[in-house]
Amino acid sequence: MSFLVRIGIIARNGSIAALAEIISRLRYNIPMIPLRDENPTRRFPFVNYGLIALNVLVFFWQVSLGPYGEIALYRMALIPLNVTSGLDLGDARAVFTSMFMHAGLAHLLGNMLYLWIFGDNVEDALGHARYLFFYLAGGAAASLTHVFLYPASQIPTVGASGAIAATLGAYLILYPHRRVVTLIPFGFFIQVARIPAFFVLGMWFLLQLFEGTVSLGMAELGGVAFWAHIGGFVFGALLGPRLRLRERPVVYWEDWGRW
Repeated sequence: MSFLVRIGIIARNGSIAALAEIISRLRYNIPMIPLRDENPTRRFPFVNYGLIALNVLVFFWQVSLGPYGEIALYRMALIPLNVTSGLDLGDARAVFTSMFMHAGLAHLLGNMLYLWIFGDNVEDALGHARYLFFYLAGGAAASLTHVFLYPASQIPTVGASGAIAATLGAYLILYPHRRVVTLIPFGFFIQVARIPAFFVLGMWFLLQLFEGTVSLGMAELGGVAFWAHIGGFVFGALLGPRLRLRERPVVYWEDWGRW
């Protein structure tokens, strides 16, 4: 039975056996890479675009520091032990500065891809000011989840993925049936499929939960902060729908150029 057929089984029937196989294949063989969603927005997402631009600018600033970049990393990244040994203004600031720093180009591009695809619709649902508050609060919730589970860690934590995970959680609840155009590589072959958001984002969350559970009780050696992703996602799923604006008739901003 093909991988895409098993995706269809999950979408229709929720087969546990198919779900287990897909998690295994996603973990070891076949990543699912979202390309875009089929979900037009009604308001121009200038906050989301601004967040993307700020992340990119901070990354170029990090690169420009050269050998001094590591010093900046330790000053601006979140280090759990610093928080648990006595929170001060610098540690509180690091909760927010860390979510605009990235460990490398691949880290940045992966995060910005998800923010580009899913963030604009969450901003559309929440409104500009609420979305900015939600994004920052989600990043803080993700960071504090990581600190709670690894209180003695001295490894710097950076990245927008916690805040973006909150955005994904909100999107899952707000737009579960919207289709996401997804790239699925099969060795030398590439399949592009239109998959419901609840499946794409639900599978992403299950993979984080699986990896996070496996990592519990193990010495933290760096890498992906899975529990920050989990904490951010749950925060977003719970808070995002509560911040949704009342519906009112507005023109889709993409249609402005057609007038």
